[in-house]
Amino acid sequence: MDAHPPAEKEKRLFKALEKYSSLMVAFSGGVDSAYLLYAARRVMGGRVIAITAVSDIHPERETAAAEEFCRQMGVYHVLVNLELTNLPGFTKNSRDRCYVCKRHLFAAFWDEAKKKAVQYIAHGANLDDDKDFRPGLRAARQLGVDAPLADAGLAKRDIRDLSRHAGLSTWDKPASGCLATRIPYGTEIRYEELKRVEKGEQILVDAGFTESRVRFYGSLAKIEVSQADINRLVRPEHRIHIVHRFREIGFLYVAVDLEAYQSGRLNRSIQEEE
Repeated sequence: MDAHPPAEKEKRLFKALEKYSSLMVAFSGGVDSAYLLYAARRVMGGRVIAITAVSDIHPERETAAAEEFCRQMGVYHVLVNLELTNLPGFTKNSRDRCYVCKRHLFAAFWDEAKKKAVQYIAHGANLDDDKDFRPGLRAARQLGVDAPLADAGLAKRDIRDLSRHAGLSTWDKPASGCLATRIPYGTEIRYEELKRVEKGEQILVDAGFTESRVRFYGSLAKIEVSQADINRLVRPEHRIHIVHRFREIGFLYVAVDLEAYQSGRLNRSIQEEE
């Protein structure tokens, strides 16, 4: 049994947020950063602002959702355009891709923070993130970006529970991650392929498969959906439509992963190496 239930950890988080004179929240629109932004807004009022990166690797629907969330919360929102597909250290897609990306992203965020006289930046890393291969966390620490949720001992399950209690629409939102996580390490990242993956995932969302991924293997698209949705996906009314649409956007072959959806699936190759 958890010695520190979510409500107690929330109090710890609220107390920690009181120390900030001003704060910029790196806001992706996901469960974690949404709850952090909510908590900071509740504690700090107008002394918190949100910042979101707009780039080739971030689905347009996620950017739109982030803008709508900030509008509803009454939080000042900054959008920063980043051209990551022009960043050589990123596009070669090595195992440190996320580190390269986050160094570039957080440096841009600090530039914006200084323009607006904001003294601190925080992101939505939680206690569970250290259990996976997340080189971006190293970049955040190096650049002085705080992780209040993790520091308060909040894991993903805690954050979902607290978000639901707070009435946040994001409490049950599926994990998203950037589009680059759909391309195996070592495969060069190109703009056209990212957009093809984005279109493929939108096809699945439109068909009702909200928890899904499209992994890019050249002419082959490998679809991941939840275990509960695999049977529904392969029914003729869905299978025929999805194969047709995927062929339209440029994939020659379409496969379904029998292991079902799993966040961070492509990190398996790195874990096996280690």
